Amino acid sequence: MTDDVIRAVLAEHGRLAVDVAALDPDADLYQVGLTSHASVNVMLALEDSFDFEFPEQMLRKRTFESIAAIRAVVDGLTRAEVD
Repeated sequence: MTDDVIRAVLAEHGRLAVDVAALDPDADLYQVGLTSHASVNVMLALEDSFDFEFPEQMLRKRTFESIAAIRAVVDGLTRAEVD
């Protein structure tokens, strides 16, 4: 489920040059067109979708470098919300 939401957000806000559905989870999103501006839009959409805020220390390029990286951060933040 998380991957589906992340892929939907990337498809809508990431402005990627490839089909997000076909991307390997470890593919470098910046190599397929994610820009710093688009990553901010992705971040805001993820915050809305998962109802949390990214802490300042997570606002780094590597946080958004792949679907797997985004999933790891989202999983950690949503788990922290439950605890």
